[in-house]
Amino acid sequence: MPFALYRKWRPRRFEEVVGQEHVTRTLRNALRLGRIAHAYLFAGPRGTGKTTTARLLAKAVNCLAESVEERPCDRCRICQAVNEGRLIDLIEIDAASNRGIDEIRDLRERVRFSPSEARYKVYVIDEAHMLTPEAFNALLKTLEEPPPHVIFVLATTEPHRIPATILSRCQRFDFRRLSTAEIVGRLEEIVAAEGLKAEPEALTWIARQATGSLRDAVTLLDQLTADEEPITVERVQRALGAGRWDLVSQVIEALGEGETARGLTLIARAVEEGAHPQQLARQLVEHLRAVMWIQWGNTESLDLPAEQMGVAQQHARTLPPEVLPRLIRLFTAAASDMRTAWQPQLALELAFVEAALACQQARAARAAPASTPALTPVAVPTSPTTGAPVPPPPAAAPAAGVGTGSLTLEALRERWASILKAVRAQSLPTEALLKSCALYSVEGNTVVLAWPSELLRDKFQDPRAKAQALVEDILSHTFGFPVIIKNIVARKTRRGRPATEDPLIRRAVEDLGAQVEEE
Repeated sequence: MPFALYRKWRPRRFEEVVGQEHVTRTLRNALRLGRIAHAYLFAGPRGTGKTTTARLLAKAVNCLAESVEERPCDRCRICQAVNEGRLIDLIEIDAASNRGIDEIRDLRERVRFSPSEARYKVYVIDEAHMLTPEAFNALLKTLEEPPPHVIFVLATTEPHRIPATILSRCQRFDFRRLSTAEIVGRLEEIVAAEGLKAEPEALTWIARQATGSLRDAVTLLDQLTADEEPITVERVQRALGAGRWDLVSQVIEALGEGETARGLTLIARAVEEGAHPQQLARQLVEHLRAVMWIQWGNTESLDLPAEQMGVAQQHARTLPPEVLPRLIRLFTAAASDMRTAWQPQLALELAFVEAALACQQARAARAAPASTPALTPVAVPTSPTTGAPVPPPPAAAPAAGVGTGSLTLEALRERWASILKAVRAQSLPTEALLKSCALYSVEGNTVVLAWPSELLRDKFQDPRAKAQALVEDILSHTFGFPVIIKNIVARKTRRGRPATEDPLIRRAVEDLGAQVEEE
């Protein structure tokens, strides 16, 4: 019976394990020094080699090779039995289906018996975090003081769910995600050995889709070899439900240039060609992440083909950096929502429209005039005055679309929604903070904000956060003259009304300049 590629190419020696040298080197040194622990915890993402390393450890401690440096030799009967899955003393337990206390009690009874044909009995408990609390408690004593002929290996993708009492009794090894280059290197070895034909760019696509999991990459490669055709980028994209790279880049380009209709058309075209909206959203997130890294000067950390790097650098010049984190969050949320959405394409289209609006607001804020207009000084006459009045300087022209009237509370309330949108385009935390206050009054060009607590008031006017300066800037842009903000704290009365609604307190504030403070 033929094996799947990931089983056929499972490492048989420590040297063949890819990307986990920090683990294999430590285990080999422990073997050489004869300092094998009685319990290990292998933690890390799926497909990174946890179970494979556990089997290699079982081979190494039981290998019949005379030289410790050669273990596992992969030639003796013990090594061959492990490779073929018939070593009785290697017991693999799936904790997801054997998670109860009864199974652990049965295990405790069996560990007392000596190995049948090897030096050690090795218990590999996969997905150990799935054990119930009662099962962990039943395992605790055995794990702390096991028989000398028993070794436990617990493998998990969620180490935070393992009780601290278990963690303290194990040697922990953390497996990392593999890089794209490491996965591509392993795929090239398999392709060459199997006599397959594959484009280098196609292998890169497979590796990037695997997100650090070598097993996922080899499984996808196995799927693509079923029809014995050459593995091309187009075939990989069809298998993944991904959109063509040129369409993805054009969607980002439309976003940067404010062409919302064109972007929606491109999304519809990609879906018609077979791209899944969720996969398309992930591609957009991946590209926007690369753009963000470029904008912050981290180009050396990116693992992109030359063509994609050039396009990402071009997009980094057109997309506003202040809204890029929001764009990434929008498409990430859309990809997550599509799991339960009845129309996944609609979720992607909504995310794109909202992203386009955010970019438009950012561009509008950049194009707005300066917050403080230049003041025209009154010239001092050098000749003696004749008693005629000096004509006043010409008034500064108001901002486009803004009247010349003085600021009023009613006018501020009418524009408050648009002001909040402008704040949101530049700082989501500031917008959230601003929503917690109330418009109290307007005094000339001073806007008085009432805050429910001193904590929120202090956070807003903290000069390091620059929240108040940002809002003052936007207010000045909106009304065409400098606007400053004054903050007060409004406590609640016994009836639950803000103190600022009390007529006596309001009169004291207006006539005497009193400040409302929270008790």
